[in-house]
Amino acid sequence: MRVHTADHRLIHHKLTYLRDKRTDSPTFRRLTEELMILLAYEATRDVRVEPFAIETPVGPTTGIKLANPKPLIVPILRAGLGMLEGMVRLLPSAEVGFLGMQRNEETLVATTYANRLPEDLTDRQVFVLDPMLATGGSMVDAIRFLVDRGRATSRPLPCSPRRRGSPTCRRRSRTSSRRSPS
Repeated sequence: MRVHTADHRLIHHKLTYLRDKRTDSPTFRRLTEELMILLAYEATRDVRVEPFAIETPVGPTTGIKLANPKPLIVPILRAGLGMLEGMVRLLPSAEVGFLGMQRNEETLVATTYANRLPEDLTDRQVFVLDPMLATGGSMVDAIRFLVDRGRATSRPLPCSPRRRGSPTCRRRSRTSSRRSPS
């Protein structure tokens, strides 16, 4: 899995206030939405598009539109729900699915307790939302779950990754990448 760090001063500014214990709930929600719009902009840089014929005031031309099947946004319940609004604001025509995962604190094995996803994810671009990438384990487990459903490409979007989580995502997802085309 390719890991991209969105290193932008506005992102750091918003993260600073999100992390500040003095930030009230309405401001926290607004900042999360704004941060997600910035992260979604970066994450959708390679979103699939197709040519689209249009008529302008000066004549016909060809533009682009999102290709089918439309992208799928998957927040990991419950924490990823706070990131959903900002992502949907940027991709209003995307489909939304949900994935609930819970890690056993003794065995560290994740189990899926909720799944509202299309049966077949073949050729779908999937954006996985999870606000905290600590070890990377839950994100990798979610992506493996999606690989097993036939997904073509998944892009994780953590709001606040920790340094140790990124190598875990890269290392543990190599197996997932081999099982399904990226």
